[in-house]
Amino acid sequence: MDTIERLESQVRAYVRSFPKVFTEAKGNRLTATDGTRYLDFFSGAGALNYGHNDAAMKRALLDYIQRDGINHGLDMATEAKETFLATFEAVILKPRGMDYKLQFPGPTGTNAVEAALKLARKVKGRSRIVHFTHGFHGMTLGSMAVTANAAVRGSAGVGLDDAVLMPYSHYYADGRDTAKDFEALLTDDFSGVDKPAAVIVETVQGEGGINVADVAWLREIERLCRAHDMLLIVDDIQAGIGRTGPFFSFEPAGISPDIVTVAKSLSGMGLPLAMALLKPELDVWEPGEHTGTFRGNNQAFVTGTAALETYWRDDALEQETLRKGEYVRERLATIMAEHRHFEAEVRGRGLFIGLACERAEFGNAIIDKCFERGLIMETTGQEDCVVKVMPPLISTDADLDEGLAIIEDAIEAVLDKHGLLTRP
Repeated sequence: MDTIERLESQVRAYVRSFPKVFTEAKGNRLTATDGTRYLDFFSGAGALNYGHNDAAMKRALLDYIQRDGINHGLDMATEAKETFLATFEAVILKPRGMDYKLQFPGPTGTNAVEAALKLARKVKGRSRIVHFTHGFHGMTLGSMAVTANAAVRGSAGVGLDDAVLMPYSHYYADGRDTAKDFEALLTDDFSGVDKPAAVIVETVQGEGGINVADVAWLREIERLCRAHDMLLIVDDIQAGIGRTGPFFSFEPAGISPDIVTVAKSLSGMGLPLAMALLKPELDVWEPGEHTGTFRGNNQAFVTGTAALETYWRDDALEQETLRKGEYVRERLATIMAEHRHFEAEVRGRGLFIGLACERAEFGNAIIDKCFERGLIMETTGQEDCVVKVMPPLISTDADLDEGLAIIEDAIEAVLDKHGLLTRP
């Protein structure tokens, strides 16, 4: 840690929450150099939905490296890319009746968002993009412009333009239908809202506090996009790839986005890989118009293909994720009921779960106590008030019980510190 503190920039973040040097990881366990083992309810912020060092993915990658497979190829044709594309079509697109062209921008989520925004503006010939309160879409300038977090926006150092903010589903305490507000602004020539090119939305807002959009609301947003000649972009970078149950988080809503952005667990093993899915008629790029040195990570294609073959040939992972998610939510609700001075709300879908603490300072206090007890988690939302419960999807029931017991113990420790623990 001394070397890291001495040489690495002050911008580092997660190392401050988890102040250990880690040396190896397998499944949902990490080991530090001092031999301490930690249970992972963090999943690399959503990049490790299948856990660490999955055996099938690791074997595929080692075989590929051993035979001198192409590691870097820009956007040249490679066997690894061709296999990934064919597998994605066969395993994900065709069974869902989806028709998309697949674009590989730079290898991170924000690169996929930048490509989506740029393409939407090119297609529609308009610059405005609608985004939503509490939304987060990345840390490059275009993505930051459609991110709501004031601290993130302020870090840009320049003006963030051509974005229109609208209230997300359930934004108002009185339950007002925010889609109707949006429609009113679109249909009023005096509202001051210039006609947008696109709407970008998360079905579950991860960094915004695990806020879940109503299915009916999502359908209404899609309807407005069709009625007012706007593209619908779904940012599925954190909520997708099985985190909420189905491969795409928007599947239960029955909507058909024009553009979908995915990254994080797309490679299956934590290797950088991002993709934008485009309706075929929108693929109006000129060759090389949106480019980048690392647009397509061949090693990630190999592990991503293995992930699709291992986990998505049937719906077993989806069903197990939904079952486990319901179990975790029920257990958290029970913990809250048994500790009357701990006021919180359980949110989420699948294994994308938040425990929103009424007292904001409890959020980070709880994850600190969890780390002391061998559990890695993070907070999210306004003032870090939401404890993010996001274990790898491959976690067993016993793993979940172990982690939930630690969470309960951590909550009791925080309550005790504040003189709020009710003892029998």
